[in-house]
Amino acid sequence: MEIFAQLSQYDYEELVFCHDENSGLRAIIAIHDTTLGPALGGVRMWTYESEQEAVQDVLRLARGMTYKNAVAGLNLGGGKAVIIGDPNKDKSEELFRAFGRYVQGLNGRYITAEDVGTTEEDMDTIYEETDYVTGVSPAFGSGGNPSPVTAYGVYQGMKAAANVAFGSDDLNGKTVAVQGLGNVAFNLCRHLSEEGAKLVVTDLNEERVQRAVEQFGAEAVGVQDIYGVACDIFSPNALGGVLNDETIPMLNCRVVAGAANNQLKEERHGKMLEERGIVYAPDYVINAGGVINIADELIGYNRERAMKKVESIYDTVLNVFAIAERDGIPSYQAADRMAEERIQSIRRSRNPFVRDEKNVFHLRRGRH
Repeated sequence: MEIFAQLSQYDYEELVFCHDENSGLRAIIAIHDTTLGPALGGVRMWTYESEQEAVQDVLRLARGMTYKNAVAGLNLGGGKAVIIGDPNKDKSEELFRAFGRYVQGLNGRYITAEDVGTTEEDMDTIYEETDYVTGVSPAFGSGGNPSPVTAYGVYQGMKAAANVAFGSDDLNGKTVAVQGLGNVAFNLCRHLSEEGAKLVVTDLNEERVQRAVEQFGAEAVGVQDIYGVACDIFSPNALGGVLNDETIPMLNCRVVAGAANNQLKEERHGKMLEERGIVYAPDYVINAGGVINIADELIGYNRERAMKKVESIYDTVLNVFAIAERDGIPSYQAADRMAEERIQSIRRSRNPFVRDEKNVFHLRRGRH
C-alpha cells in the first residue's frame, strides 16, 4: 500500500498514527482539508480486519466530512479518526484519554466527536484531555444526542426532494418505505407520521419494527422486500452501499432520501437512479443535521440557532438540484460541485497570489 500515493490522489493534508502501549490504543487520524476551518469529524471504533482497511476507511470518511461540512455551510474542514478495536470489549478510560492527548497534540487542526462504536460518555472521557471534542454530555454545554436533530434535517431534505419530484413538499398521504429503524430513522418516522405519511418499514431488529407498527401504524415488510415496495419515497437509513446493480432495478419510487452514509455503492449508481427518473437527495447533504448541531457547540450551544441552521438543509437540497439542472449532471455530482465551488472560492480569497494561464503566480491586488 503506497500511503503517499493515497494522500496525493485526493490531496489529503495529514495522516496521524496514534499508539499507546499502556492502553492498547491503535488509532489513525486523517485530516483531508482545512481550507474552510479546522477539520471536524467523529472518531469511529471498529474491528477492522487489517490496518490497511482502517487506513482506507479513515481516508474515505475524512474526505466525506470535507464535502458534508462545506455543503452544510459550516466554516469547518473535513477530518475523521478510527480506533482499531472491539467497542464491546476494548474500551477503557486509559484508551480514550490517550486518544484525547493525540487530538490535543494537533492543536485544534482536528476536532473529534461521536461516531459508530463511540458514545457521549466516551466523548466525556476524551474531554478530560482536550477541548477539541464535541458531542459531550449536556452538563458540559452540549446539545446532547444528535440523532433527533439529524432526523429533523433528513425530514427537511426529504420534503425538498419531494418538491422537486412532485411539485409540492406536502408528504400527507405519501407512502415512505423506511429501511432501518435506528435512533435517527425512528425519529424521522415520527415526523413523517405527524404529517400524515403512510410508513412501510423494515429492520433486522424485530422489536424496532414492532415499535414502529404500534406507534405509527406502519406496515412491516421483510428486509429484502423493502426495495420493491410501491411507494413515493424510499428512505435508506441503515447500511451503506444499498443502492447498487441489484437493488436499483427493484425500486418502485420517485424519490430516494435517507440518513444512511455512502448509499451509492459506486458513483455510477447515482447515474442509474437519474436514468430511471428517480430524484436522489445526496446522503451527505441530507444527513448533515447532526454535524450542524455539534458544530454549534464550538461557539456556545444554542438550540434555536442550531435548529434554524438544520432547517436550511431544505434550501441546500433545492440548490443541489438547481446546480444539477444548470450543469446537466446527476444530483450526486452536483452536491460535490457545490462543495468544491465553496472550497475553491474560500481558497482563492485567502491566497494573495493568482496563477495565470501560463502557470505564473502574480500578487493579487486589493486587501488580503
